[in-house]
Amino acid sequence: MSIRTDLAIELSGGENEEIIGVEKEVKKEGEIRVSSIKITSKEGEEAVGKPMGSYITLEFPPIYKICDYSELQNSVVSALAQLLPEGKESILIAGLGNTEITPDAVGPLTAKQILATRHISGQFAENIGLKGLKSVSVITPGVLGQTGIETAELIKGAVEAVKPDAVIVIDALAAKSAERLFRTVQLCNTGISPGSGVKNSRRELSEKTLGVPVIALGIPTVTDADTLALELTGKEPERPTDMFVTPKEVDLLVERISELLALSLNRFLQPKIDGEIISQLV
Repeated sequence: MSIRTDLAIELSGGENEEIIGVEKEVKKEGEIRVSSIKITSKEGEEAVGKPMGSYITLEFPPIYKICDYSELQNSVVSALAQLLPEGKESILIAGLGNTEITPDAVGPLTAKQILATRHISGQFAENIGLKGLKSVSVITPGVLGQTGIETAELIKGAVEAVKPDAVIVIDALAAKSAERLFRTVQLCNTGISPGSGVKNSRRELSEKTLGVPVIALGIPTVTDADTLALELTGKEPERPTDMFVTPKEVDLLVERISELLALSLNRFLQPKIDGEIISQLV
């Protein structure tokens, strides 16, 4: 039975398991476990099933138990800084997913809370006390079933119109372990194929397809029911299904995790602007 997961950390074996073409490093930042995986060769790609590049995974306590996001924000901002090349002043944010399906709404709900600034520049920005703004554009392309247009086509069109230095995409992921749902953030510089974890893979979003660096930021929100059954019982189900499982308090979890991601991204994108000011402007 094939295991469905979007997480490099679940595909690369144990912490001490050595794989040719794969470099691993694990460290603790307070209550946050930071795992860095770098795939450096074709052998590594074949072993892990992910393209060459860097994958940073943050694991943390249940989001509803965290009162102060500052430590987690620090880790997200640090990971973004490691993955995104320096000197990128113009960024396009793409919130992928379907707002009508709660576990898939993380991308659009996060994007909704990002401060778009491309239309605010020059003397006007100085006059309103926002000198030093980076140019940020935000798009929520929806899904093919809603628009009749591939997500990749819409984002490609936005890239051609806006000409950003880089793209950051936010999406919901699938995990093998239910313990990782809403307790993990994966960041990578290899892009993403939307829907791949739930057998609905769409066209790839990457530097190869968009022409600019693409950072993918994902949250596992579902696990495959067959994989969960195998994990809980040690036995493969007799009749495979196409069902996915998500926590019963998914509404609260999606709201919280989207808030965390938006706060972290706004802080990363606008380091010269006070977070309280950004919150008032969004």
